[in-house]
Amino acid sequence: MPPAKLITPAPAFPPVRAPHPAEGRAPHPAEGRAGAPGTLRGMTGVDDFEAWRPLLLGLAYRLLGSMWDAEDVVQDAWLRWSAADRQDVREPRAFLITVVSRLALDQLRSARVKREAYVGPWLPEPVQDGEAGPLDTAELRDTVSFATLHLMERLSPPERAVFVLREAFELPYDRIAGIIGVSVANARQLHHRAARRLAEGRHGRFSPSAEEHAELFNRFLAAAGGGDLEALTELLHDDVVYYSDGGGKVRAALRPIAGRDRVLRFFAGVWERYERGSAVLGSANGQPVLWSVLGRHPQLLALDVRDGRIQTVYGVLNPDKLTRVRPPM
Repeated sequence: MPPAKLITPAPAFPPVRAPHPAEGRAPHPAEGRAGAPGTLRGMTGVDDFEAWRPLLLGLAYRLLGSMWDAEDVVQDAWLRWSAADRQDVREPRAFLITVVSRLALDQLRSARVKREAYVGPWLPEPVQDGEAGPLDTAELRDTVSFATLHLMERLSPPERAVFVLREAFELPYDRIAGIIGVSVANARQLHHRAARRLAEGRHGRFSPSAEEHAELFNRFLAAAGGGDLEALTELLHDDVVYYSDGGGKVRAALRPIAGRDRVLRFFAGVWERYERGSAVLGSANGQPVLWSVLGRHPQLLALDVRDGRIQTVYGVLNPDKLTRVRPPM
């Protein structure tokens, strides 16, 4: 197989407090329109809300790992916003982030129960790069990556909310404390605990460049295309883990496969059972991904890298999770 070519890739809420002065940022285009600058009174309807939608979807998606659920939360936020007393709220961004965060926290608590009954490993729903809001900082890109979204499933809902609000959106602790209903000291402690738990799961991982990621995928493809287990061995970390999400709708491994020898045996069995079709590199969640076909079912593969080798392989086969992403033509 020739090397793949990288394709470029609703309880009532308490009043929202004004943002902390330490939250430095440039004004959003939705602010400062007709009416008092920076107030909800100056916002006039759907168009104004739509200006904030990418940011709100990005926030909800990072908290939930599902764009379907994120869209539900943002729609509920629209209903809250349209019914808000605009005379009493100073900043729309603060108001909307608060509403979305609280709605997402409620949704996350119920989602965790459903995910415990999920058939096989649960993986985040892949999204096109632009769907998860802006990706113009390293923190925004990291918190939408497959590795981080998967690791955040280990956090409690409050830990996840504090981590996302602090790391991706750079909110000060007093704002975060007000959003989730804890003291400032508790917010700091939750962030510290979340960061420590994620660091333990990362084990020295680094984020390779798009070119390095593509090179790993090309070598992976060459090994898979030729059924070369020796070449694949060189690519895999000793404690590599393979997660396969079929959701009970497509045949997939029902438990994570841990360890290089076990992962190699799994791939050998797959290559023996299924014909190896074409594969192509694309992009999702701000990183290169590999599209392939397993049997008759499309599969999206994402990699996490440690020390230049593949630490984790994420395989999404559940068709319900592949409706928003498509392989490049």
